[in-house]
Amino acid sequence: MIVEVVVGRRPGVFVRPVNMEEGRRLQRISRTAKDPVRLRRAIVVMMSAQGQSVPDITSLMQVSADYVRDVIHTFNERGFDCAGPKMERGTPQDNQ
Repeated sequence: MIVEVVVGRRPGVFVRPVNMEEGRRLQRISRTAKDPVRLRRAIVVMMSAQGQSVPDITSLMQVSADYVRDVIHTFNERGFDCAGPKMERGTPQDNQ
């Protein structure tokens, strides 16, 4: 009997597919945000949407892997609400 053991790394964490309007919104936030937290989170989401891995984002942004994963998971669950109440103005339905 042959037993095959596969050793590999965990699958990467990425944001869900971002449509054109969401991509434009992320770009707009990254150009105009005055709040550094909002800016950093938008950049993390944008980089992930462009296929950058968590380790790549952490090294470029100088943030922890846990921070990047948290932002990605929150964006996947709540959309633009991931940066908190200041991410986008308007009703929660507008932010989806």
